[in-house]
Amino acid sequence: MFRTKTVEQSIRDTEEPEHKLRKSLSALDLTVFGVGVIIGTGIFVLTGKVAKETAGPATALAFVAAGIVCALAALCYAEFASTVPVAGSAYTFSYASLGELVAWTIGWDLILEFTLGTAVVAVGWSGYVRSLMDNVGWTMPEALSGPDVADGFGFDILAFALVLVLTVILVLGMKLSARVTAVVVAIKVTVVLIVIIAGSFFIETDNYSPFIPDAVEQPAGAGLDAPLVQLMFGYEPTNFGIMGIFTAASVVFFAFIGFDVVATAAEETKIPQRDMPRGILGSLLICTVLYVAVSIVVTGMQHYSELSVSAPLADAFKAAGHPFYAGVISFGAAVGLTTVCMILLLGQTRVFFAMSRDGLLPRFFSVTHPRFGTPYRPTILLGVIIAIIAGFTSINELATLVNIGTLFAFVVVALGVIVLRRTRPDLHRAFRTPWVPFIPILSVAASVWLMLNLPAETWVRFGVWMVIGIAIYFVYGQKHSRVNDNGERKPVS
Repeated sequence: MFRTKTVEQSIRDTEEPEHKLRKSLSALDLTVFGVGVIIGTGIFVLTGKVAKETAGPATALAFVAAGIVCALAALCYAEFASTVPVAGSAYTFSYASLGELVAWTIGWDLILEFTLGTAVVAVGWSGYVRSLMDNVGWTMPEALSGPDVADGFGFDILAFALVLVLTVILVLGMKLSARVTAVVVAIKVTVVLIVIIAGSFFIETDNYSPFIPDAVEQPAGAGLDAPLVQLMFGYEPTNFGIMGIFTAASVVFFAFIGFDVVATAAEETKIPQRDMPRGILGSLLICTVLYVAVSIVVTGMQHYSELSVSAPLADAFKAAGHPFYAGVISFGAAVGLTTVCMILLLGQTRVFFAMSRDGLLPRFFSVTHPRFGTPYRPTILLGVIIAIIAGFTSINELATLVNIGTLFAFVVVALGVIVLRRTRPDLHRAFRTPWVPFIPILSVAASVWLMLNLPAETWVRFGVWMVIGIAIYFVYGQKHSRVNDNGERKPVS
């Protein structure tokens, strides 16, 4: 259960002809992927909700706090991705440092995170597209608009179709995926810059007063709906005030989910030792700056108490008498979510592929396409499954599982950096996390604190998923693992 896979063996596995991924990505491609997956519903939706209900104009500081938590984790990811440039991200990193059972657990966790994340984003994209269609007089039948809209049976045909189209793009090759992403990200960043530049002309400084509103105690949560930290310690979260900023940070953290997906593409990067740290840290820095700027502009355009929760950016421009910009923002949100969906799907297929190549999942799924060099079998399988989930299921309540899954991965990667520094000090590290073990320990503490602020019900669901995964490991994965107790491949019998 605790055997580790050597870094050298992990790298040798990437050279097997039938299981080899094509190297085609540069640092710019990775940065574009990172920006493409991070900028999504968070910046278009969460800004208004958090400002109105939790932090007021100090929402900008909440984005800074959440960005710092992600930056701590990003430093750990950058060291691992440059040292072990193999597909699988946190799964591969933990296999090299913490052992097979931990690796399986984190891989199983990432499958859940990316499946629900992709489906949730696809459903959100469908909602934006239907809204744009309504603006021009086109109306989707309720039965094809999903269970959230239909009275009775509903199938979200748009979300279903989006996932299938993105699946085809991912099968055709990473370079094509990178080009599609680059075009869409350019549109999305342009829309964000329009918000910042155009909105700055409509700022009224009176809206910033008070910048940090007086604290208001939240009503006590009920049962499993309450944050776990409240049930454990009797802690009463507050809205607004200094503590309200940290409460808001646990919410806007959703807006940063996805930068870790960049690490799953390490094996397909031309010079991973140099480009992975640049892609991970660069995309996170760009998005943090954009998030802070947008939150400052929006809370300056309209008083935080009057902001819309569902579409704060667009509605702020409507309130300022500029509906044209509102339409542009809605278009940018719809277009931008396509890249979020595609990159989450990409990340999941790479984790699944890496686990299959190690024998923990059936080896059938670790064969790459002879022409395109992509893991087409898991891509098609997972694409179809997620398309069905997105079409049939209303999964808003499960969205918090994406968050807890990401934070759990952050904890494991940070601990892995500390362990691998002690067990393999001889490894060449093109990028080194500074101030080890202080930075990784701080990353663990920050991630755990945000996890404790999630509802207890989320922990229960996460625990059930983990129990199922561990059972599968003992029934199948442990017996079929291709790694022996020395961290090398078992001889073929």
